[in-house]
Amino acid sequence: MTLGDLVKEYREKHDISMDEFSKICNLSKGYISMLENNINPRNNKPIAPTLLTIKKIALAMNMDIDSVLKALNSDQKINLGTEAKKSSRGITINILGRVAAGIPINAIEDIIDTEEITEELAQTGTFFGLKIKGDSMTPNICDGDIVIVRQQDDAESGDIVIATINGDEATCKRLRKYQQGIELISNNPSYDPFEFTNEEIINKPVKILGKVIELRRKF
Repeated sequence: MTLGDLVKEYREKHDISMDEFSKICNLSKGYISMLENNINPRNNKPIAPTLLTIKKIALAMNMDIDSVLKALNSDQKINLGTEAKKSSRGITINILGRVAAGIPINAIEDIIDTEEITEELAQTGTFFGLKIKGDSMTPNICDGDIVIVRQQDDAESGDIVIATINGDEATCKRLRKYQQGIELISNNPSYDPFEFTNEEIINKPVKILGKVIELRRKF
């Protein structure tokens, strides 16, 4: 039995979707799909999860890692590299065109550069980078900075997010949720917050593209 077989068996037994399971173990849905298929589409070779990944999955299935390892057969490849080596290995992600950190501007989808994130971080979701334009998030995020964004369609109140307004405008703001709607708030007090009722969120629409998890600044 491979780790993917074990995960699929657990999901089916407990009626848990792939999306739900990925959130429980803090790994991307795409990675769980690769595990269950036991094929890495980049090289068409079997998936070789790290011990840290196996620990996350074991915890999600309420099992200890030893029990999971004992359930696996010789078909399952495991990456036994050290944590230091794993954390230093970079995964390349695309940096997309400028995104407003002031008054929203149309999002430009052209790839303008690349950045690297760690392999372990890459396993927690799908990531992209965005170059910031404007000063509404200063002093924390400045014009020209690169933000690393994890794709997700929701976030917690207080998170910094990338959101679209009217379907084709993107902005970097801090999210505040309340019962009647949301606010997209600038760090710079010179800018007024964008306020949207729950009805406006649906009708405009206002959509969260992802959560900003890291800032890259070059001097």
